[in-house]
This record gives sequence, structure tokens and C-alpha cells, in this order.
Amino acid sequence: MLGDRSAARQAHGFTLIELLVAIGLLALMAALSWRGLDGMTRSQGQMRQYSDEVYALQAGLAQWGADLDALTVQPNTASLDWDGRALRILRRSSADPGAGLSVVAWSRRSVEGQGQWLRWQSPPLQTRGELQLAWQKAAQWAQSPMEDDRQREVRIAALDQWQIFYYRGDAWSNPLSSAGTTADAKPAAEAPTPDAVRLVLTLASGQALTGSITRDWLRPTLGGGK
Repeated sequence: MLGDRSAARQAHGFTLIELLVAIGLLALMAALSWRGLDGMTRSQGQMRQYSDEVYALQAGLAQWGADLDALTVQPNTASLDWDGRALRILRRSSADPGAGLSVVAWSRRSVEGQGQWLRWQSPPLQTRGELQLAWQKAAQWAQSPMEDDRQREVRIAALDQWQIFYYRGDAWSNPLSSAGTTADAKPAAEAPTPDAVRLVLTLASGQALTGSITRDWLRPTLGGGK
């Protein structure tokens, strides 16, 4: 009789309660698995964002140093100028010395509602007239860029603010302050190149990288331990 009941139960399969319990367990396992996969996906996304921002900032700082290393001085021509909005640099081509000079500008400007550290570079310049026009265009780009100027800019990093300091006379000073205007009282074309330039970046909050970064550039021909 007992054997007949067991055989009948096996023939009928699982009961409704057993199926509901099994379905509930499967649903719980699926939910736990989804949460685990979602957490892994979020972590990978955050790591990818962090890596991209670190790489972009490293590349930007390296380019900043390369631009200053390539700074060139021409007679009666400005080669380095900070007006509080943009740092303009007259530089030679590092790839082809015969390609002429270029004007490079670095600035911070709001792009799509967020402050961005930006770099702009002119085409190769062959004449003094082209150089002067590009120098003026770099200043205009930092304030109110034209559409063709935007095509030549590169976004480096989200930025809340930035500062520039010059090293002259054995001291750091803001080129726009009263302490820094003594050496800069001359026109930009006649002002001596500073011994060093200090860049201070305050990265935007809410990004993978935040806080302040300071980068010092020392004029290669200077030497010494300043």
C-alpha cells in the first residue's frame, strides 16, 4: 500500500507548493546575481572613467610642458603672455623645424555648462603678419571663440579654476599682481621670459579626479635648483 502511494506521487510529479518554492528560490538567486553583475558593471564603468580622466590629464600636462619647452623668442614679437584668461605661447614645431612657428593658447572656459581646461593651436605660420594675426586670434578664442576656432581646440579636463605664476627675481608672483608687474611693465614683446612658470589647477568636483594639482616648468637654459 505504501509502495503504491510513493509510485503515485512520483507519477504526478511536484506539488504546487514545491513548484512555488522552487520558483521563489530561482527568483531570489536571479535577483542576487543581477545585483552582483550590476555592481561589477558600475565598478568597471567607474574604473574606466577614472582611467580616461587620468590619462587625459597626464597627456594635457605633458603637452603643457612640451609647449613651454618649445617656446621660441623672436625679435619685436611676444612669445609668452598671460592676460588672466589665457596663456599664449609662441612655439616652434617639434616634429619639423622647417614647418614654421605656431601660436598655442591655454584657457579655461565653460563648455556645455561645465568649466573645461582647453588648448588651442594655430596652423603653421610663415610670415610676421600671420603670426600677429594668430596671436590676436588666440586671445579672442579664449574669450569668445568663433566656430572655426572651436574646431582647433582640445578639451583636457573639467576645471573649476586655474592660476599662473611667474618666477622672476628669486620669487614667485602673479604676473597680474602689483608684485609681478614690475618685470611685466614692458610690452609683452619686450618682457623677458620668466625663469619658471607655475600652473595650479583646481579640478572640478564630481569627477573621478578632484582637488588641486601644481605643475612647475623650469626654463631649460636656466639650470640650477630654483
